Amino acid sequence: MTTSDTARRRPGLSVRLRLTLSYAGFLVVAGTALFAALLLVLRYVPDENLMVQASGGFAPSRSDLLDVALPLSGAAVGFLALVGLVGGWVLAGRMLRPLDRISEAAALAADGSLVHRIDLEGPDDELRRLADTFDTMLARLERSFEEQRRFTANASHELRTPNTVVKALLDVARADPEGRDVDRLLGRLYETNERSIAMVESLLQLARLDHESLRAEPVDLADVVREAVERSPDLGESRTPAPALAVTLDPAPVHGNRVLLGQLAANLLGNAVLHNLGPDGGIWVTTRLDERRRPVLVVENTGAPLDPAVVATLAEPFVRADARTRRPDRPSGSGLGLSIVASIARAHGADLVLTGRREGGLTAKLTFPPA
Repeated sequence: MTTSDTARRRPGLSVRLRLTLSYAGFLVVAGTALFAALLLVLRYVPDENLMVQASGGFAPSRSDLLDVALPLSGAAVGFLALVGLVGGWVLAGRMLRPLDRISEAAALAADGSLVHRIDLEGPDDELRRLADTFDTMLARLERSFEEQRRFTANASHELRTPNTVVKALLDVARADPEGRDVDRLLGRLYETNERSIAMVESLLQLARLDHESLRAEPVDLADVVREAVERSPDLGESRTPAPALAVTLDPAPVHGNRVLLGQLAANLLGNAVLHNLGPDGGIWVTTRLDERRRPVLVVENTGAPLDPAVVATLAEPFVRADARTRRPDRPSGSGLGLSIVASIARAHGADLVLTGRREGGLTAKLTFPPA
């Protein structure tokens, strides 16, 4: 809604004033009904003076009682209206004070400040739950915007790097036209171009995963992983210096997208090969059901020892651990493989846990909801 649409709204009463009028109106209506009921009782009193034999005096008639009751009833109703207005104004202000803090936090968020929190104290009531929910939303928005800024900065750097490399190669070749190696130059340019294409495709895939709806069907993780192993160019028979592979595939049915799960398994396998020790290393792939009947996929690989602080960030885009071993016969990755795995896991409601192995290397464990 634009500012002009808000400006065209007709002015209205504040919520506090409406609550005050509601409290006062309720008291007036309730008091009027009470006094009206009392006055109705007076119609059973005879409209004539009666002599009381015990005292020798006269009892008041209906007219006498009405002459006294009507002014008193009017004054009492007026007093209730005054009490309702004053008390309602005070009570409404106390009840709406948390909303003022929520409105202030919303205004700060609209201005771009997401660090402010309401931190509403008091009992666990509707307003407290609303404030806590708003704080949770602000925290998630702050985290999302921070991740988006970091992703944009990293993506800009990663996409600029290949262009810088290409420019440097061409500048060197132009500076030495006689001594340049054309075949080597073309090979470096081809390799850089392939890396750029792979990175752009990974970025597009990562964007689609975060915005497209998931088409799910019954899938067995064991079958998906088996197909990913068979299709992997790094684990096939043509790739001789590959790490030793141990596969244990027990049935693990899930409800998900077969294509995306295949991409998830392929990325985990590719990451395990890329950061391994070559033919001296090992990869262990397992699918099973845990004690709660949840499907589990575990991919372990040997490699260099990893700092736990670095492992906690490996699923973020473009994060690479400097100490991780890379296969000499493969180019460096785009830094998006585990980010895509994390996005696919989120789309399937799965938990991704990355831990460094004591002997060196990485363990990736995915736990899916029961099918």
